[in-house]
Amino acid sequence: MFFTASKIFWLIASPLHLLLIVLLIGLLAAPRWRRGRTLALAAAVILAIIAFSPLSALMLRPLEDRFPARSQIMPPPKGIIVLGGALDERIAAARDQGALNEAAERMTAGAALARLYPEALLVFSGGSAALIDDSAKEADDARRIWRELGVPEKQMLFESRSRNTFENAVFTKKMINPQKGETWLLVTSAFHMPRAMGIFRALDMNPVAFPVDYRTYGNSDDFRPPSDGTLALRHFEVAAREWIGLVAYRLTGKTNALLPSP
Repeated sequence: MFFTASKIFWLIASPLHLLLIVLLIGLLAAPRWRRGRTLALAAAVILAIIAFSPLSALMLRPLEDRFPARSQIMPPPKGIIVLGGALDERIAAARDQGALNEAAERMTAGAALARLYPEALLVFSGGSAALIDDSAKEADDARRIWRELGVPEKQMLFESRSRNTFENAVFTKKMINPQKGETWLLVTSAFHMPRAMGIFRALDMNPVAFPVDYRTYGNSDDFRPPSDGTLALRHFEVAAREWIGLVAYRLTGKTNALLPSP
């Protein structure tokens, strides 16, 4: 129920969707409603601010900086958990080849860690986030890609039922049954790490955060106007989704803190 509600909510409440809807309504209503033009102008100005100001980076930075980046040089872990979200399972199924998206570092970092720690179990968690046709699973594509990257089959384990981050944690815990004293790495995008860690901790798991896939520089360049307005719009959407997700997961008791910390 939570998954379906969140999908429908975001389809309507997505900031960019809302702004475009408001812009369209304002333009259509302008001839008969004097405030329609003002409404359209306001939506256009907000879109311009998002595209040409550092707003997106400033929203992402606190999320990405929450858990520090880690070197691969550390004591060998029991296993490495990689969360889904880096694959386009529908394109992979249609084209019959691996299809990575902009979060590809989740997959490449997982493979690199598996080669560095050959005794560690490499776990992928991700099914389908599709609301209607969920026949294509991320886990199937993940297996193919990791095989091609040279990860031994015996080192890999796949969870293919989860549809969101909460289910990632629930189903992964059931599958690996982590024991007290074991060290597990959690690999996901840096902006997604606070929510992911909050969920795993709420389920009495405390993995070591291994953030990857940074979208900000982490220095003064983040305060400059973006060079790519379309990318800034995309990053704003990512940041807004994550902040809203943090609030929603806290209100529904899926995390124990609004903004989990190290």
